[in-house]
Amino acid sequence: MRAALAALVLALLSLMPVAALAQTSPPVSAADIVEDNRAQIEKPSRQTIGPVIAALAASGDPQATVILSAWANRGLGVRKSDGVFVLISDSADGYALRLLDGSDAGTAPRADITELRPNSGVRGVIANALVQFQLNDPDPARRAAALTTIARDPAPELLEPLRASIEAEADPSLRTQKDRLNRLLTLRFDPDAATRIAAVESFSGDLGLDLRAALNPLLATTRRAAPLGTAIEGNIARELDPGSDLTEVEAYDLLVAANLAPARLTTAELKASLAANIVDGAVAGIPLAELNSQTARNRAYTLLEEAGTVPVAATDEEVTQIVAGHRFVETYSEPDTTITTAAQAVLTGIEVKLASMQVADLALDALSLASIYFLAAIGLAITFGVMRVINMAHGEFIMMGAYTGYVVQLFIPNYTLSLIVALPLAFAVTFAAGVAMERLVIRHLYKRPLETLLATFGISIALQQLAKNIFGTQARPLTSPAWLDGALSFNDIVSISYIRVAIFVLALVFLLFFLWLMKRTRLGLEVRAVTQNPSMAASMGINPDRINMLTFGLGSGIAGIAGIAIGLFAKVTSELGNDYIVQSFMTVVVGGVGNIWGTLAGALMIGTLQKGIEFLNPSNTLAAQTYMILFIILFIQFRPRGIIALKGRAAGD
Repeated sequence: MRAALAALVLALLSLMPVAALAQTSPPVSAADIVEDNRAQIEKPSRQTIGPVIAALAASGDPQATVILSAWANRGLGVRKSDGVFVLISDSADGYALRLLDGSDAGTAPRADITELRPNSGVRGVIANALVQFQLNDPDPARRAAALTTIARDPAPELLEPLRASIEAEADPSLRTQKDRLNRLLTLRFDPDAATRIAAVESFSGDLGLDLRAALNPLLATTRRAAPLGTAIEGNIARELDPGSDLTEVEAYDLLVAANLAPARLTTAELKASLAANIVDGAVAGIPLAELNSQTARNRAYTLLEEAGTVPVAATDEEVTQIVAGHRFVETYSEPDTTITTAAQAVLTGIEVKLASMQVADLALDALSLASIYFLAAIGLAITFGVMRVINMAHGEFIMMGAYTGYVVQLFIPNYTLSLIVALPLAFAVTFAAGVAMERLVIRHLYKRPLETLLATFGISIALQQLAKNIFGTQARPLTSPAWLDGALSFNDIVSISYIRVAIFVLALVFLLFFLWLMKRTRLGLEVRAVTQNPSMAASMGINPDRINMLTFGLGSGIAGIAGIAIGLFAKVTSELGNDYIVQSFMTVVVGGVGNIWGTLAGALMIGTLQKGIEFLNPSNTLAAQTYMILFIILFIQFRPRGIIALKGRAAGD
C-alpha cells in the first residue's frame, strides 16, 4: 500500500513542472500563426483558409486585426530575399515595410516584394472575422461598416459578438441597428426555439425588406416524395396533388431524382430497343404485325425488361401507375414546426399590410395625377364651360407658362425666389396672350364651334413653331428649389415626391380661389349670369363681351401657372401642352361642362382610372391610355352631361 502511494506521489510530482510550464507559456502570437500557416496564406482558398483566419481572430493578439485588415486590402506581402511576411504600404521608393509585430522594417522596391492578393471569397471570410473587432471599434464609422457586413452576410458565429457589443454601444442610432440585427440573427441562428419564436413575433407588423429576407429562408421548401403509406420525416408544409399542384412530368422527375423510380422510356429509346431485338419477325414473341399500337409496343418492351434484354425504364402507363402509388409533399428547410408557424403568421401579416400599403401608394399616385389633371383642366373648364369655346391652344398656354419659368430662372439663379417671381409672371403673360387671342380671333367666332376649333388648332401649331424658333427643340430645365427635392416617405412602400405634394397644394389653392371668385365677387356673379343666360345677363346691364374676355384671360392665366407646376417634373419643350390637352378635355367633359366640382370629380376619376390600369398592365402604358379612352367613351354614353351636370337654363344650351 505504501509503495502504491509513493508511486502516485512521484507521478504527481513528475507532472507538476509540465503543468507549471503550461500555465506560464505565453499565448501564440498572430505573427507565429501566419508563419505556421504560410502555405495556406500564400495560396489561400475560401474552403481551406477558414481555420487559419479563425485562429488569428481568436489569438487575442492586437496585431491580428492589423494583419487581417492588411491582408484583405492587399497590404500583406512576402519579402523575396528572406521570405519574411511584411505589412506594406505605398511610398516614394516603392513600399514602406513593417514586420507583423508592428515594428518598422524600412523600405523596399516593388520588385523585391510579392504582394498577396486574396480573391473575393477569401476577403469575405476575412471581413466576417474582422467584424467581432469592428463592433467595438472606437470609430462609429467602423462599427457601422461592421453592421453592414453582418447584414449582407449573416452567419451563426456573428451572433454572440453582436450581442456582446450592444450593451456598451453609446450611439443611439447604432444601438438601434444592433438591436434589430440581433433579432434578425436570433430568429435564424439561436439554438433555443423559444428565443427564436420571440424574435420572430417581435417583428409583427414590420415591413422591412431585411425582415422578409430573414424570414424567407425559414419558409423555404423542398419537394419530396415517398411511397404511399411511408412516413416522410421533416417539417411538412403541404401535400402536393399531382395534376393540380404539379404536373405528372414534374412528379415523375422528382421520383427519378430520388431513385424511387426508373428513368422514363422515350419514344426514340423504345424504337431503338425494339428494332435491336427483332428475332424471326417478332419482338419478345410478339409478331411485328401486332406492334401497330403504342400499347403493344409498351407490352413488348416490358417483356424484354423481364427477360433482362433491355434496361429497366418506365412506359407512359407505368409512369401513371408509379406516380399514383406515391405521396408528394413540400417540407420546410426549418425542422421546427413552431418556428415555421410563427414565421408564417408574421409573413402573412406582412403580406396583408403590404397589400394595403400598395393600395395606399396607388391611391397617392392617383391623387397626385388627378391634381395635375385638375390644375391643367381648370382653366379649360372656365373657358369651355362659360364661353362654349373649344380652345385647342390651351396646351400651348401651359407650355408658355413653363417657358416663362425657365426664362425667369435665367435671370434669377435662386430657385425659390425665381419660383415666387415666375408664378405671377406666368399668369400675367398667359392672361395677356389669352385676352389678345380672344379679342383678335375668338370673339369673331362665337357660336361657330367648328371654325373656333380649326382656328385655335392653327394657333396651337403657330405657337409651337414660335417656341421652337425661340428656344430650340431641346428640352429646357425648369429646376425646382432644394426644399422640393426628395420625397415624403411614410414607409418603404408608401411615398410621394415633394413636387407632387406642392402641385396638390397648388391645385387645392386654385380650387379655393375659384370658389371664392365665383361665389364672393362681382366678377363671379357676372360670370355665372353669363353662363346661365347671356341675353338675360346683357339685359341686366352686364357686358357679355367683357365677361368673355376676362374669363378667357383668367382661364389662360391659370393654364400658365399650371405650366410652371408641370414643368418642375416634366421636360419643358414646345410639345409640352400636347401631353395634357387630351386629358384636360376628357377631365372637363367627363366631370361636367361648366362645373368646377365636376372638373374635380373628372380629374379624380381619370387619374384613378389611369393609375389603376397602369398597375394592372405596367409594361404597356399605351394600352393603359387606350383602355382609359374606351372606358370614357362608354361612360359618356350613359352620362352624356358628365358626372355633375349643369342644372337650369344653362343645361339646355
